[in-house]
Amino acid sequence: MEKTETLEDFYLTKVKGMPENLKKEIGHFNVFKLDDFVGKKAKPVPYSRKDFYKISLIIGKNKVHYADKIIIIEEQALLFANPQIPYNCEQIDEIQTGYFCIFTEAFFNQFGNLKDYPLFQPAGNPIISISTEEAELFKKLFLKMFEEINSDYAFKYDAIRNLVFDVIHSALKTQPSATSLYNKSNAVVRVSSLFMELLERQFPIESIAQQITFRSPSAFANQLNIHVNHLNKALKETTGKTTSQIIAERITQEAKILLKQTNWNINEIASCLGFEELSHFINFFKKEVQLSPKAYRIS
Repeated sequence: MEKTETLEDFYLTKVKGMPENLKKEIGHFNVFKLDDFVGKKAKPVPYSRKDFYKISLIIGKNKVHYADKIIIIEEQALLFANPQIPYNCEQIDEIQTGYFCIFTEAFFNQFGNLKDYPLFQPAGNPIISISTEEAELFKKLFLKMFEEINSDYAFKYDAIRNLVFDVIHSALKTQPSATSLYNKSNAVVRVSSLFMELLERQFPIESIAQQITFRSPSAFANQLNIHVNHLNKALKETTGKTTSQIIAERITQEAKILLKQTNWNINEIASCLGFEELSHFINFFKKEVQLSPKAYRIS
């Protein structure tokens, strides 16, 4: 797998210039026209993790490689990318247009937790297909971002945060099932959010010296200082899944990424994912994927 793309990498390789205050900022935000980054002369985007968030309005047929999935955008869609999951976008049509914004988690410090939103969760659906009419509405929000970032308004970044949240909430409203989380009690949502944050804090795995710490429901419950039955109930109510299912799905997702995108041996991958015995990892992977890790790697 390609190394994680940093903001500095993005500006040096794609924008050909570095903002003067990039390393001095507490949090970073910028917005771009997609047209300037696509076309026959555009460099292919490597499949990799990025150390920043990205929201794209994509108009044109594309193939998106996201984690272990391949998703086709037929006409227009929104792509919500987060630092935990590697991805790239491969244009199919020559004619492409749209917009995208990039930002760091620090840009939203004290303004909300991005990881609470299903669109930015690794198990969530990062691509929202939209109609032509909806695309026009999102286009207006991106154009407003350009207007704000180029203005002299003293509180322009607060206004930009509101616009980003407008994009997120408008996208969620097109997917009613994704908003069911917000119909639950605050206590249940909080337990689920704390669990997901603790789970995601262990990823991505970027070195064979790295190893996840929590792999069982009881380990998470102990860390959160709640009974495991309470944790299971909260997650079942908000996600429809058990704690064990969510943990297994996330470990499987990371295993697939490491098997396909690194040259680490299977024993090293098993160790990183918290398996003390290689046989335990092989049996786990076969149960989840119906293939052995070796067979999946060469498939």
